[in-house]
Amino acid sequence: MTWSLPEPMLTVAVDSPALSAGWAAEPKWDGFRAQLAVHAGGRVLLRSRQGTDMTSAFPEIREAALAQLPADTGLDGELVVWESGRLAFERLQQRLALRGTGAVDAARQWPAHYVVFDLVHAGRNVTGWPYAQRRAALEALFADHGLAAPLTLCPSTTDPAVARGWLEWTAAGLEGLCFKRLDEPYVRGSRSWRKYKVRATTEAIVGAVTGSLTAPRTVLLGRYDAQGRLQYTGRSTTLSQAAGRALADLLTPPMGAHPWQGWTFSAGWGTQRALDVLLVEPDVVMEVAVDVARDSAGRWRHAVRPHRIRTDIDVAQVPLFGEDGTSV
Repeated sequence: MTWSLPEPMLTVAVDSPALSAGWAAEPKWDGFRAQLAVHAGGRVLLRSRQGTDMTSAFPEIREAALAQLPADTGLDGELVVWESGRLAFERLQQRLALRGTGAVDAARQWPAHYVVFDLVHAGRNVTGWPYAQRRAALEALFADHGLAAPLTLCPSTTDPAVARGWLEWTAAGLEGLCFKRLDEPYVRGSRSWRKYKVRATTEAIVGAVTGSLTAPRTVLLGRYDAQGRLQYTGRSTTLSQAAGRALADLLTPPMGAHPWQGWTFSAGWGTQRALDVLLVEPDVVMEVAVDVARDSAGRWRHAVRPHRIRTDIDVAQVPLFGEDGTSV
């Protein structure tokens, strides 16, 4: 009997980390969404949320699936790589393009784990089961078959205190929480799961803009490292018209050599397209809301939300590193 993985269930963002009655919470990892299928006859499929076959890029996950999982098993989860005390999304990005001996070598250097948070097939289609029943079956699968790394069971709780405690893991790369209704089936393509992403307010220096100096569209932001060099940390979301006008009144072309002269900036993660930017004198500070997803260099992985322009902060007071020496 043949079967296929369902279209993945998706999330909608919420502003509160509160866990409501009738819901379960799970940690939201800084990783790569993936579904895993083990078919009869030893066929394994590891695919992305968009349906891309990633099986050959992660040979350690394929080998673990063949060795540990029963046939006709379908899972949903997150690929993660751990490096230097935190989750390293950029290593996943680098591994996606590798195949053959390159993928095998990368698996040794940056081994991935597959954090499983749902069961969609267990000898039969179980997507119609409510979350609570699927979760119990998933826990039984791990216990009965002694599943071990790189296969990992994602924590789940209905205790609000436990869920709040997970938010303390942000330094290690946990992005926030996912909420799932206990009585809800796995609905293909539905955005009925909820996600809360931890965000913090901080300051950064405007080093460049897209658009024009008179009508900036987004801003490229930087912070000073321990050697006093302005390092690029990320880009903002699209500015409102009011914010763009207020910023335009303060922007000026570079008065001398710019620290980012000759640099190129990617239009976003997963694309090779370079941004068309205008460098500006780095003397304007912007207050922004950022989430915890960062790469090993401290760059914000997602666009930040501008809050306001700060004229009461000197640019020298915006360091890349905190007092404890950790990247901020």
